[in-house]
Amino acid sequence: MKDFVLELIREKKSHNEKLNLMREYLQAYVLRIMHDAGFFRTTAFIGGTALRFLHSAPRFSEDLDFSLEGEQHIAFSQLLKKINSELSAAGYQVSVTAEKEKTVNSAFVRFESLLFEAGLSSHRDQKFSVKIEIDVNPPKGAVLRTQVVNRYFLISFLSYDTASLFAGKLHALLTRKYTKGRDFFDVGWYLSKWGNLEPNVLLLRNALKQTGWKGTMPTKENWRQPLYEVIQKANWSRVRQDVGNFLENPKDLDILTKENILSLLKKRDS
Repeated sequence: MKDFVLELIREKKSHNEKLNLMREYLQAYVLRIMHDAGFFRTTAFIGGTALRFLHSAPRFSEDLDFSLEGEQHIAFSQLLKKINSELSAAGYQVSVTAEKEKTVNSAFVRFESLLFEAGLSSHRDQKFSVKIEIDVNPPKGAVLRTQVVNRYFLISFLSYDTASLFAGKLHALLTRKYTKGRDFFDVGWYLSKWGNLEPNVLLLRNALKQTGWKGTMPTKENWRQPLYEVIQKANWSRVRQDVGNFLENPKDLDILTKENILSLLKKRDS
């Protein structure tokens, strides 16, 4: 199985193309292991990687983010042991380290020597990692759906519906304490793909309350205003720098600009 991913990226030309494709394949592999363990019976796939897998968003993503939606769930330690065992059996040299917090279970699946074997690093000991995060106390109000996806592996996902995913992205953009260009790109992509999309305001309000939001709570009528202000004030040099390496088509960076995203927001007001 390791030979497959090395062959998969061999046809790609640039370093970023190879790296993004390798990451996405390994993400899919980890997701399939989770699926086979029954993980998605009570845990929802969310975040940027879910946006790409479920809705074919035109950018790659780094982390695997989840939200615990049921009381009966797989023990985190058992899940990580299974991931380690399955990947090792497939020929990968892996190590899994976990950090357990009150509200988030997180872990890194680290692949040893894979970057070197793929020709992406001259250092054999440089590791490549896939991060897993599970929110075990998510805000209430998400609408769940089940969707079957075939991206390298056939997987049935429990996930948020589009409005709830959008609410999660708005929460990230409004509360993140640093500039993450991928947030801005995703919001622009949402607005351009679904012209009539409204966020799940209940979920957004609950998420903001949970993280100590000090601003005016959004409503169906005014949710665009704080978003407009954040987009307007952002350092767009940093936005471009952050998101550029993750785009499937680098030319998209010239389309989803500050001006165009603000224009999309204005059009929805009319």
